[in-house]
Amino acid sequence: MRKEDKNSIIEQIAATVKEYNHFYLVDVTAMNATATSALRRDCFKSDIKLMVVKNTLLHKALESLEEDFSPLYGSLKGTTAVMFCNTANVPAKLIKDKAKDGIPGLKAAYAEESFYIGADQLDALVAIKSKNEVIADIVALLQSPAKNVISALQSGGNTLHGVLKTLGERPE
Repeated sequence: MRKEDKNSIIEQIAATVKEYNHFYLVDVTAMNATATSALRRDCFKSDIKLMVVKNTLLHKALESLEEDFSPLYGSLKGTTAVMFCNTANVPAKLIKDKAKDGIPGLKAAYAEESFYIGADQLDALVAIKSKNEVIADIVALLQSPAKNVISALQSGGNTLHGVLKTLGERPE
């Protein structure tokens, strides 16, 4: 491969890393063509960009960026595919769902501005909540006290109404 071609690929990888907030390094060494095609389809359905890269080109692309990605460099061995996504836990859920016998296996991930190294970090990555999930949890927590007050007022109002009705119906 010519040096100009390598430089353009490095620039393309670096631009993709900048474009997405989160990326996962996945080991796809033992996957056959059928399994790889199925993984690509599932990634497309989940809005994940899957890119198989040479480790040296990915290493150079990460070095060219402003942020320090050095904790990931040790994971760049074997056949590496990179999953890019804007929601931190979507690739982790896909890997966990697809992983049979550790294939595809998680090498490392960069999610929520943190590094996760090793396959044992998969459960922690699945547990990360997306921005929309956190907002929904906060809204539910904020609504809970208001619902309790309204419920108490409604139940108290029915009780008060029943007492007044009973008192009004009593003969004097």
